[in-house]
Amino acid sequence: MLRQKISQKINFYLDDLATPVGKLINIAIAILVLASAISFVAQTYEISDVTRHRLNLLDDIILGVFVFEYFLRLICAEEKLKHLFSLYAIIDLVAILPFFLGAIDVTFIRLLRWFRILRLIRLVESRTLFAHKTEDIAILFRILFTLLAIVFVFSGLVYQIEHPSNPKFHTFLDAFYFSIFTMTTVGYSDVMPKSDAGKLTTVIMVLTGIALIPVQLGELFKRLVQTANQSDRENDVMKESICSGCELSLHDMDAEFCKVCGTKL
Repeated sequence: MLRQKISQKINFYLDDLATPVGKLINIAIAILVLASAISFVAQTYEISDVTRHRLNLLDDIILGVFVFEYFLRLICAEEKLKHLFSLYAIIDLVAILPFFLGAIDVTFIRLLRWFRILRLIRLVESRTLFAHKTEDIAILFRILFTLLAIVFVFSGLVYQIEHPSNPKFHTFLDAFYFSIFTMTTVGYSDVMPKSDAGKLTTVIMVLTGIALIPVQLGELFKRLVQTANQSDRENDVMKESICSGCELSLHDMDAEFCKVCGTKL
């Protein structure tokens, strides 16, 4: 019974963003995800061997934390099989696969690590995170995160595939620039993938951009139009009547007294 209570409490704090403990845990995980992403990007540039070694050590520590967290969530889950095949658990598993595949294929491992940014989906989708924000701000934040996460992942994949044999993909910024122009279907003819894997990744990238970007932007514009229409409707039910006491100009259509100072209109 005691063990079950402890498991329930741990499971609660791992997903909670309302209590101080839950916020601390989830914000710490988010910081580790961002730190690993920055580390990956930094290692695409020319840095000293000492700095590269330290970044690799940091990545190993972060990976160890994620492995521990993954099994902790699995052990404390009430329905373990359901949790195992949930979207969040699959994303977490992809993020820690390098821990189990370290001796198999280095290239494959480096591809997988770019998916780690998707772990932030759990935080972004949390309603508690936007408890004190308007719905429009919450939707805008989710849309921006979705777009940036997609571009980041594909940029990392293209860089990892093309960099060894294609000098045009010298740094992450080159791949990021290529991904932005490719996903928006503008085109960037000066930089093109050479390998078959790079070309296939580019095709998937374009299809993803066509499928997701218009939908995300359409939802954003829809929310903006709804907000504007709602504001117009609110103004329509107000009448312009300047209060002699406080000089407030707008009042409800059926108002006889000022809603601020109480002066008769």
